[in-house]
Amino acid sequence: MTDARADTKAAAQNAAPLDALLARIQALEAQNAVRNTIARYMALCDVPVRVLEGEALAALFSADAIWEGLGRQYAHKFGRLEGPAQIVAMLQRYLPPTPHFATNTHFLSSEHIDVNGANAKGRWIMLQASGYVDGKAELIAARLEVDFVPAAHDGGATWLIRHFRTERLFDAPWQVNPAQGASA
Repeated sequence: MTDARADTKAAAQNAAPLDALLARIQALEAQNAVRNTIARYMALCDVPVRVLEGEALAALFSADAIWEGLGRQYAHKFGRLEGPAQIVAMLQRYLPPTPHFATNTHFLSSEHIDVNGANAKGRWIMLQASGYVDGKAELIAARLEVDFVPAAHDGGATWLIRHFRTERLFDAPWQVNPAQGASA
């Protein structure tokens, strides 16, 4: 083997572990970006909400986003919405200033995020603790399955919701004792 071929072969052998390490780092960064996006979505759907400067629900969705209710309860209640404008219009029916929730908080658990190149799929169990303006309250558990794509504007540092699916698993009544001084 000539020296040039030996150098090329050695360089290729050294590059393979670095390429694999880079791919793993990119996947971890994508998982973290997905986690940040779903956390901001949940926080922006909480009542009371504390919006950070420049934040908007529409900015969390891709231009071709779909938001879909599944199962007996959510398919009828929410149906299938396409595009950020339709999705945000539906969500705004439940958020201030619309009088619906007095308090509303989302908790995510059982997280599983798969990244495959420029696509990611996240699965969670969501617990939603809701107190309504009419004084009623309930706990809702739902299964979430959400597809994400990297945003084009920042080289993949931000991932956007492309297809949000939710299916109600159960609900239960409960008593809300809101914090004094908290407001929607």
